[in-house]
Amino acid sequence: MGQVNSVLGPLSGDDLGFTLMHEHVMVCASGLIDSYPDLLGPDREERAIATLKSAKAEGIDTIVDATTFDLGRKAQLLHTVAEGSGVNIINVTGWWLDVPRFLHGVGPNQMAKEFIKDLTEGFRGTDIKAGLLKCAADFEGVTPMLEVMARAVARAHKETGVPIMVHSYPTGHVARQQIKIFKEEGVDLTKVKIDHSNDTTDTEYLEWILDQGCYLGLDRYPGRLVSPHMRTVTLKRLIDMGYGDRLCPAHDCICLHIHKEQPDGTIPDEHEFQRHNPEQYLYINRFVIPDLKEMGATDEQVQTLFVDNPKRFLCGE
Repeated sequence: MGQVNSVLGPLSGDDLGFTLMHEHVMVCASGLIDSYPDLLGPDREERAIATLKSAKAEGIDTIVDATTFDLGRKAQLLHTVAEGSGVNIINVTGWWLDVPRFLHGVGPNQMAKEFIKDLTEGFRGTDIKAGLLKCAADFEGVTPMLEVMARAVARAHKETGVPIMVHSYPTGHVARQQIKIFKEEGVDLTKVKIDHSNDTTDTEYLEWILDQGCYLGLDRYPGRLVSPHMRTVTLKRLIDMGYGDRLCPAHDCICLHIHKEQPDGTIPDEHEFQRHNPEQYLYINRFVIPDLKEMGATDEQVQTLFVDNPKRFLCGE
């Protein structure tokens, strides 16, 4: 039976349940929570536990936390929140977009070794292990340093077999560059998920990604620029095209983030991402699934999206 590392230890595929494949408990600069925690608001652990308890009460069993080192990953916080909420949390290693100048000149083999340690030994100073790999590129495309990280992630995947989630920019067809790198590195594309793919309604481009063998992360709800309804129209269209077994909807929700000072000098109780999505991890349950069923999706198709596909992608089952 396949397993995946959660922050509380190995999980079997049967223990995943209803899974959201791209979320965040906390996003901030690396080390900020240790040096300037009050910027993240009061009662941080308690708020995160309460939010995920609410999600658990409405059927969310597991989230993939896509927070890398440069997005402020705090492994012990994730452990505490998973333990306190009852929601399984699977964290990633790899890299997002913020590569500091001090890493310029570091090579992919060096970074691959570090990522492999995160997967097999644990994040430094802990025994908490990553369960996925992650790399990223955005509107500027795959820059030289982001290529280093992509190749490092590819090489870590080759050594461990662990799947890869990919922050991408569909408006610029950036996955074409990323997939080219993966092919050069010999990555198994059936273990790659191209995320943020519902930031476009261009099903021709999305079909091309799927035809390479990849999964799609349709993981920005409610999102911006593209309306939530049109995101779900695109999701249903891809199901009807026969790709329902490789689609993974989620929110890209952020529970803890910096509370930014207002022009009048006050600090709001909610950060900007929470104001944009007050439902947090439950927007899909409350709005997307009902909308999808109104379009004709079946309970079996919903089960495929949120239970079967994550289990197959994460555990190879």
